[in-house]
Amino acid sequence: MDLLDFEAEALYFDEPIRGEAHSCVEQAAESYGQAAAEGLLLRAYFLEPEHPIVLVALYRYFYYQHRLEDALLVAERVLKVFAGRLGLPENWRDLTELQLGGGVMVSMTLLRFYMLALKGAGYLELRLGRHESALMRLRKVAALDSNDRLGAQALIDVARGELNAEAVEARESKDG
Repeated sequence: MDLLDFEAEALYFDEPIRGEAHSCVEQAAESYGQAAAEGLLLRAYFLEPEHPIVLVALYRYFYYQHRLEDALLVAERVLKVFAGRLGLPENWRDLTELQLGGGVMVSMTLLRFYMLALKGAGYLELRLGRHESALMRLRKVAALDSNDRLGAQALIDVARGELNAEAVEARESKDG
């Protein structure tokens, strides 16, 4: 499936958000780098736990703070929330191309958001040294993104390289 082949439709940030949650996200952006920013984002999350703007803001905050485990938790939350909204299986491992097509009928932009979250989770796992599970996620994205529009193949190559390096290192340790 070509994940760039879609008509203009509303994007995740076009979705209406309650005033207080929106205000918290804006204040967090203004106070980035200060202790208050995280509290504001968490308040926005408690107010709107399934809103894409809140989830993206929280993900980015954790990612740029190098809190990759926390960013991975947010990516997992995105996968769960948007699987439900798109009518996809709860577990990304069970996702088929046919089901992906059903998600397209709901919203191509939300489906891309979901697939980017899956790729992002794979990237985070790669950064955390979880190469096998990263590779599983990235292969799923590549299998469903026929034209590699999301760029998962480059990350698959990196993950394979890391696994090969680990295998060589393990052999050398064993032999030496």
